[in-house]
Amino acid sequence: MSVLDQQYKETLDYLYAQLPMFSKYGKSAIKNSLDNIIALCNALDNPQQKFKSVHIAGTNGKGSTSHMLAAVLQQAGYKTGLYTSPHITDFRERLKIDGRMVSKEWVTSFTQQHKELFEQIQPSFFEVTVAMAFAWFAEQGCDIAVIETGLGGRLDSTNIIQPVLSVITNISYDHMDLLGDTLAKIAEEKAGIIKKGVPFVIGQRDKETEQVFFEHSIHKQCSAFYADAQWALVRTGKDASYQYLKAVKPATKEMFDLKADLLGDYQLHNFKTVLTSVEVLHTLGWNLKLEDALSALSQVKQRTGFGGRWEIIQAKPLIIADVGHNQAGVQEVMKQWNQLSAKHKHIVVGFVKDKDINAALDQFPKDNSYYYCNAQLPRALPAEELHRAAAGKGLQGQHYNSVAAAFAAALEATGPEDALLITGSFFIVGEAKEYWEELHS
Repeated sequence: MSVLDQQYKETLDYLYAQLPMFSKYGKSAIKNSLDNIIALCNALDNPQQKFKSVHIAGTNGKGSTSHMLAAVLQQAGYKTGLYTSPHITDFRERLKIDGRMVSKEWVTSFTQQHKELFEQIQPSFFEVTVAMAFAWFAEQGCDIAVIETGLGGRLDSTNIIQPVLSVITNISYDHMDLLGDTLAKIAEEKAGIIKKGVPFVIGQRDKETEQVFFEHSIHKQCSAFYADAQWALVRTGKDASYQYLKAVKPATKEMFDLKADLLGDYQLHNFKTVLTSVEVLHTLGWNLKLEDALSALSQVKQRTGFGGRWEIIQAKPLIIADVGHNQAGVQEVMKQWNQLSAKHKHIVVGFVKDKDINAALDQFPKDNSYYYCNAQLPRALPAEELHRAAAGKGLQGQHYNSVAAAFAAALEATGPEDALLITGSFFIVGEAKEYWEELHS
């Protein structure tokens, strides 16, 4: 290991060990105010005020939408920052400019330089990563940054930015212990990112949440745009690398060809959200042409390094990874999975403790073989507990004490005409991809 790699590892060990992490411990790591992030950014000379931004919230689809919009902005020639979370295999996935991850040197230097500040303020891990992203984007002179919320919106650490556009992808049930037990309450939390005079895009219309967004548009004197009213999409074909669609603007009857490198039926909602966001940004003076946006959507993976959403790891036997991790996300993944033809299907799956496991398990087919596992973090639901819950739903399988062990067992059982899915959380997919890389290194 090089000196730099050792220093970077020690930096990550410090960040993971010293700072409370929601991904590891759950809601006990969350700070229920913006005080810490405000204090951090004040000490850093408020870097979030030195670049333009688009703010993205929602229950599902935030990551896909963020990466697609970043790809469009990059293609238009803007120096584009991208902040997302959590990462899959490398911490630096969270911070990118024009698709390139932040350097190990910069992460190490920033952390060492501000340790005293961290010890004084006692921020969470997420608060530090948000401040780190803002500082890097400002230092590097980004024209614009796409900023994804971590959880909720109103009290999310990213919510100190003043964006040019806010985007809420959708509202469904997740983190109900933190955000509320009805869709309207959850929507109210997500709507906290809407700022006075700043237009916002809603990805999917829902009767239970529409009133919430209408009231915010009135009170904050800003325009709301519903993506599913602006665009209609029809798939005309798909292969292992792309899906092909006709994108129709109902208002003008215009039709465009869309070739997208992000697979999965659920991406259709996100395509509409991105196309609507592009049109709104264009009206605000950003040099975004619809034709260029459509072109950028065929190169999202190449431009931003996006992965983990209906990602084909291997073609034969077919191995797919998807980070679907709540009821709505799993439901969309299962719709896609059930359309696949295979001799037999295998699923490596694990969840974290704070999900509605029973609702998620209800989405899984009973004729697949299951390999239950848990990621190596305190927040993970023990594989044995998941196995018991799944057995009660009529899902047959075995449990394993690690993702690697479950993946290995699934690989051994998967025949050349079979299909294997890895899903349930970012952490399951991340550890599975690390194991896969080790096998092929």
